[in-house]
Amino acid sequence: MTRAFLDRAEEMVRSTDARVTRPRVGVLAALLAARRALTHHEVERQVNRALRIDRVTIYRVLEWLTARGLAHRVPGDDRVWRFNAAEQKHAQHHAHFKCNHCGEVICLDKLVAPRGIPLPSGYRSQEIELTVRGLCAGCVPARAAQRRPRGHAQHRN
Repeated sequence: MTRAFLDRAEEMVRSTDARVTRPRVGVLAALLAARRALTHHEVERQVNRALRIDRVTIYRVLEWLTARGLAHRVPGDDRVWRFNAAEQKHAQHHAHFKCNHCGEVICLDKLVAPRGIPLPSGYRSQEIELTVRGLCAGCVPARAAQRRPRGHAQHRN
């Protein structure tokens, strides 16, 4: 976690007019540095490289950051929430990409979920989740290698 991420995190927490605390700044800085969505345990590992913050405090900070719009939660198929920093560049209803092989989740800031989805009479949407699933750049070569038949050799004449 670099000084730049810590400074940016402190500025973002300060913008809420709430108390600036070491755990809030540290957790947000870890999310900013990650560039992908992290599980609670991944956040804990990142934060505890530099700071000693207990698991419960990290969870509470993640909830606080989410409630203040400084982070957002991404649901996983494994029933584990992943958290990502929600800088101003993020649209409120943006999409995510999830790798089917390694589970990495990233924001797709340029792909915004549609707002005007027609619903039955009397229904009102509150949130839209749009997830594109596939293989990340790191897993495409690995999956291609797994698909090659064993013992497949090129024949030369």
